[in-house]
Amino acid sequence: MCFHFTWLHGSCFSFIFQPKGNLSQSNFLSQLLHFYILLHYWHWFFPCPKLHHNPKLQNMPVLTSSSSSFFTSISLSMFLLLILYNTTVICSATTRTNTTHPNRQLSVNYYAKSCPQVEQLIGSITSQQFKESPVSGPATIRLFFHDCFVEGCDASIIISSKQQGNKMLAEKDAPDNKDLREEGFESVRKAKAVVESKCPGVVSCADILAISARDYVHLAGGPYYQVKKGRWDGKISMASKVASNIPQANFTVDQLLKLFSSKGLTLEDLVVLSGAHTFGFAHCQNFVSRLYDYRGSKQPDPVIDPRLLRALRMSCPHYGGNADIVAPFDVTTPFVFDHAYYGNLEAKLGLLASDQALSLDPRTKPIVQAFAKDKQKFFQAFAAAMEKMGSIGVKRGRKHGEKRKDCSMHML
Repeated sequence: MCFHFTWLHGSCFSFIFQPKGNLSQSNFLSQLLHFYILLHYWHWFFPCPKLHHNPKLQNMPVLTSSSSSFFTSISLSMFLLLILYNTTVICSATTRTNTTHPNRQLSVNYYAKSCPQVEQLIGSITSQQFKESPVSGPATIRLFFHDCFVEGCDASIIISSKQQGNKMLAEKDAPDNKDLREEGFESVRKAKAVVESKCPGVVSCADILAISARDYVHLAGGPYYQVKKGRWDGKISMASKVASNIPQANFTVDQLLKLFSSKGLTLEDLVVLSGAHTFGFAHCQNFVSRLYDYRGSKQPDPVIDPRLLRALRMSCPHYGGNADIVAPFDVTTPFVFDHAYYGNLEAKLGLLASDQALSLDPRTKPIVQAFAKDKQKFFQAFAAAMEKMGSIGVKRGRKHGEKRKDCSMHML
């Protein structure tokens, strides 16, 4: 991999109800009543929380690569229905769900017996990949995002196309996925090979991708968080499903919110997950219109900082530029997972129009400001949002999923 740097100098820049003791009917109902009351008063006294330094721009690189809530609707009628339901049936059904069908739930300890060393095995690959090619980090996180937003977190993004023709192409070959870096796919491929050598046919590619994304966040300086596992790999991968499910670089906040809401994600999740742009790079084609013809105005985006505009224009001409040229999302710390992304947005140093819009819209601006001031608040929110995103459209069981041996090929 070769790098060419152009430098810019400037002066600114769940509660779970689990009965205890003797499960007599009276004891069970007593505990259930206590649990209901607890939920009721917890909701009133502890409502769901809301997310409540601008670094200097130095040495801005342009790189060329050749290569609500849970408690709002618990009703008394539901409580009465639970009482009327046969206690023995409830308890036995709960037991069967937790033991006989573990694949129906995501769990941190999902592979505790079948492949207890899975995270260490994957970690041996991600740590080595990060040393050899730091871009593997943002590449894998972006791969995870694109996977989850199209048909759920099922590793369908990794499937290779078998035949040519638009209807037969897999997600990977959709136009919106063409610039996904190979390092992300390579990380999953290598990790899968190591895991298969120790635990054949046990761990899904979808779980390997989720764990790898977490590893890279942490390796780059971000938070370490537990990854719930138990995903199965998807049986369907269609390029035609991609375009309507992936956010575009010029999306407005309204468009972003509509898409994120369709995935069960909130406004706060939108701002938090956008923070993954605290490291990584984007090709010129994703932001060149901001530099020359913003929304058909024949003028650059008036919001962009003039010095950033000049620097980007040097490497990204309006026409005929090198298609391989990329620029960092975060102009201050492009290889570090931190909260500088939000400070950059406040300083009008966002690379994509969709990123910069978050600091301008009154609905998202306060969250941007809060994260710009408090890295730990961002880290905590990001870990929670990644768990939430990682649960989108999860496949469970052989009816809906598979456990691939080769992540790029469906099982026969």
